[in-house]
Amino acid sequence: MTHPTETGSAGPDPASMAGLDVLRAIREAPEHGPSIARFLGMELESVEEGRATFVIAARPEYANPLGSLHGGIYATVLDSAMACAVHSRLAAGVRYGTLEMKINFLRTVPTDGSLLRATGTVIHLGRSTALAEGTIADERGRIVAHGTETCMIYG
Repeated sequence: MTHPTETGSAGPDPASMAGLDVLRAIREAPEHGPSIARFLGMELESVEEGRATFVIAARPEYANPLGSLHGGIYATVLDSAMACAVHSRLAAGVRYGTLEMKINFLRTVPTDGSLLRATGTVIHLGRSTALAEGTIADERGRIVAHGTETCMIYG
């Protein structure tokens, strides 16, 4: 089954598919993925049960007033990686949402178009909450941010 996205195209129906299958469908057809991913040019690079990795270019339009990557971009890509790691473990029809997120910003990132890789991993999946952690690494493999996230599980 499919559902219309904001652009009117059909994509995976998360209510009828397991989370891992939804994410695999999005990876195969990113035009059907979440609007935020298309807006930022963020790509789901890989997904497996309990783990998701996104890549994003640190573009000049993502700069803060000092010229380095804005913290909101770190937060968005890290939230996506950690939450999708949780999503990958959920059965069809089970919904979730971010309840709390903490980020440590370890390095500034220049907005020179270099690629960042955010990986989220599930630490705990319970009936009502899930805990995930994630990192963002630069092209040299250096960790530029680390975070944890609690997701509320609905149903």
